[in-house]
Amino acid sequence: MEYVAVILPSLGVGALFYFAMKAIFNADRLERDALARAEHEADVKDETGS
Repeated sequence: MEYVAVILPSLGVGALFYFAMKAIFNADRLERDALARAEHEADVKDETGS
């Protein structure tokens, strides 16, 4: 049982780190998608001359 008490804090910090990094990478991916979509819309608007 003492082994669990020793390794549990490390597992908890590892899980927090995993979820934080997952959230950061997901936000970055969504931001890149939004930027690409905005650039595409700007290019289409420039091509049509509106």
